[in-house]
Order: sequence, then structure tokens, then C-alpha cells
Amino acid sequence: MNHKIMYQEFFKAFENVENLGGKAWEHAIAIDLLNNSNIKDCSIHCFHYQQMFECFFKHILETKSKFGAYSKSHKLNNLLEELIAATVFKTNKSKYRSDLTVITVCAEEYRYNFDIDCQGYLESVAVCNELIKELIEFEKE
Repeated sequence: MNHKIMYQEFFKAFENVENLGGKAWEHAIAIDLLNNSNIKDCSIHCFHYQQMFECFFKHILETKSKFGAYSKSHKLNNLLEELIAATVFKTNKSKYRSDLTVITVCAEEYRYNFDIDCQGYLESVAVCNELIKELIEFEKE
């Protein structure tokens, strides 16, 4: 699973920050380590990718929403909906809906089973990386 993207670069602004943005950076480091290892099982990658996304969604909701809070949901789709409703962030959510669901389901599978569709998962990651870029730009504003 050798990928060119360095997630720690996406989240560089949160390096060792003691909040959910910092937790997203920590998961980004784990993903980069996994990407440069010989581990063939992509479920551990998915676990950290979902956690990175969830922490970052919740960081933005905590810092940029009108409520300064977030739900307890672990479903990335729900968190995107919440983000759109509670902040000025706008995106084509239908572009990401199925891929965010794939990542959420894969992360849930990690907890119980190691048999996930790695190719399908990695295709979803490629789509969701675009959303990460959008969120990073929004967070900087």
C-alpha cells in the first residue's frame, strides 16, 4: 500500500496541538507509517484514516460552528452533514456520500474482522482526499 500522499503534511498546522486537530495529525502520522510499511492488510489503514477524518470534522465543528460542539456520531457522512448545517462550509456532499460510508463501514469492520475490500477502500480514499483538501482550506479561513 505505497501511497504518494503524506497526510502529515496536510495536518502540519496541528503538529502536537493538544486538541482534536492534533489527534487528526497523530492519525495522519500513523497512516504515513503504514503507507511506508510492508503491511498488506488495509483495515488498520482504514481505522486510522476514519479516525483522522472524524477528529478533523469534530475539530472544525468545535472551532467554527455556531454551537462550538459536535455530536457523538462516528459516521463520517453524519459529521459532514453536521458540518454543513452548523458552519458556512459548503461542498457537493453527494460526491462524497458513498465513499464516506465505505470508510465508516471499513473502520467498523476493522474492529471485528480483517477481511475488507482493499481496492474498493483505496478508491474511496482517493475521492475523500479531495474532501480533506477542501476541509483544510476551510479550516484555514
